[in-house]
Amino acid sequence: MTQLTQQIHHTDIGDILENSLNGLRPTSDDYTRLVESNDVHLIGLVARKLTQKKFGKKASFVNNIILNYTNVCITDCKFCAFYRPPDHEESYTLTLDQIEARVKAGWDMFKIHQVLIQGGHNPDLGIEYYEDSFKMIRSKFPHIGVHGLSTSEIDMIAKVEKSSTKEILSRLKDAGLQSIPGAGAEILTDSVKEIISPKKINSDEWLRIMSEAFDLGLPASATMMYGHVESSQDVADHFSKIVDLQKKSSGFMAFIPWSFEPNNTLMQENGTVTHGAGGVQLLKMISISRLIFDGLIDHIQSSWLTNGVGMAQLALQYGADDFGGTLIGEEVVSCTGSRSTELTDKRIIDAIKQIGYSVEERDNFYDPVTIH
Repeated sequence: MTQLTQQIHHTDIGDILENSLNGLRPTSDDYTRLVESNDVHLIGLVARKLTQKKFGKKASFVNNIILNYTNVCITDCKFCAFYRPPDHEESYTLTLDQIEARVKAGWDMFKIHQVLIQGGHNPDLGIEYYEDSFKMIRSKFPHIGVHGLSTSEIDMIAKVEKSSTKEILSRLKDAGLQSIPGAGAEILTDSVKEIISPKKINSDEWLRIMSEAFDLGLPASATMMYGHVESSQDVADHFSKIVDLQKKSSGFMAFIPWSFEPNNTLMQENGTVTHGAGGVQLLKMISISRLIFDGLIDHIQSSWLTNGVGMAQLALQYGADDFGGTLIGEEVVSCTGSRSTELTDKRIIDAIKQIGYSVEERDNFYDPVTIH
């Protein structure tokens, strides 16, 4: 009997962990037990075994920029420090020339393989703004993937155009959109959304728009923002909804759990949340994600953006296999005062090699570009 097996037999989640080692994913009834468990290190050991069985001691990352094209937003999310209302003196919207200049700089200086495009819910932007931007990027920078727009942004464009979200997705795909980030999920229970983002789309709408994207051949990431007002059951329900959609569609390429950063937000101002969730909770969410999505969603991101490089290194040993992106130009999380919101490829490569892993630079679709 191995030391790990002995440890598993002495924990109240031992049945779940043993099943995971034998290739059986946790059931939906197991999710809450995992979330409420304090055996973070033990869950992490099992998650690491599953990850290394699939990937070995290797981690990937994407060299990218993030284009926060506008901070104008009318949804007033209580967890966001980035948005500004229309006509605010600090509001902005990038022009097509400015977008081109930023993408060109990203290619010339960093040889990026992805541009992540996200912004506010700006009621003054019609679909032509996005179509022109995507067409320009794909025609002038064919080696750069376009990974853009949350489901709630797509819903906003549909409202502006008085069109369906599926028609909007189809037009954006024709213009050059290649994949969708998972932003806007937060926690997929409406009781939580009514507190933190009451003006955004609800959980069923998020899932529906993702399903429409998958039907059109647009893959996506799935995310979870934890560490605010959610309960353990809310987190379990979130996992269940992502699992159910993935079983139907196989459209999610990666899962990214990330912690809410309260600084400079309305939720901190009104005392709803006073501090971040911290590193132990990150490791728990990463490792649980690996167990739940094993054989279902291949990639789990380490979420360095809100937790720092050191925690991301640990996350790679707790079930993550992907470091995420360099995120050159990030402006959303930086508004909360987080320490570092962009990295160079060298810093990521060094961080991965420091823990004895090999490094794979990837593209928009998690296909390898270079082995470092």
